[in-house]
Amino acid sequence: MNKNNQLTNSDLLRYLKSLDFKSGFIDRLKVYYRPLVCPFVELINYVKEGEKVGDIGCGSGQFCLLLAEFAKPSLVYGIEINERLVNNARQLFNKHAKVPYEFEQFDGINFPDKIAELDVIFLNDVLHHVPKPNQEKFISDLCSKMKSGARLIVKDINGGSLLVYCNKMHDFVFAGEIGHELPYQTTQNWLQKNQLTIKEFNKKRMYVYPHYTIIAEKK
Repeated sequence: MNKNNQLTNSDLLRYLKSLDFKSGFIDRLKVYYRPLVCPFVELINYVKEGEKVGDIGCGSGQFCLLLAEFAKPSLVYGIEINERLVNNARQLFNKHAKVPYEFEQFDGINFPDKIAELDVIFLNDVLHHVPKPNQEKFISDLCSKMKSGARLIVKDINGGSLLVYCNKMHDFVFAGEIGHELPYQTTQNWLQKNQLTIKEFNKKRMYVYPHYTIIAEKK
């Protein structure tokens, strides 16, 4: 872990709120304030300067932009199902990015070959939005695209916690759907079945959100 003891959540919020970003109210709310409920500081610190970084389900690109600003990768690559959010990410990076970047629309099933070029791949609060019958295959297909030595960082909501119902309400309000959160042990097992070694595991509660983070490396 590339520890940066100087970086704080206040730094992230200050930077995001300084951005010139034109979009709908909900999209702007998520871009400006998501660090309040998601452990972005810890996630950013898992990236080493100069690495090629990807974000699966990148949304409007705010986490990618935080990586570009504070982790200093050599490339940022994001994929997202929603075309509006892809355009939001491009808007943010066109105005503010200081590193090479690329964003693509993703069909939710077929991972692009570009994944094989990346050193670090983030899967932040995406797995619980994948339909339950497809979740294990989603992980398997992603892992199969990764190169040997690449790291997959899965940050999601712990389905084994009673507080998971707070996240379900959150998703219903902001995404119009109910998620399929998994116990973290299930995610760990799937990663190990797909030739990834668990290097680190953390749990962190922020307000009522029971997060878990798994750092796994492909053999």
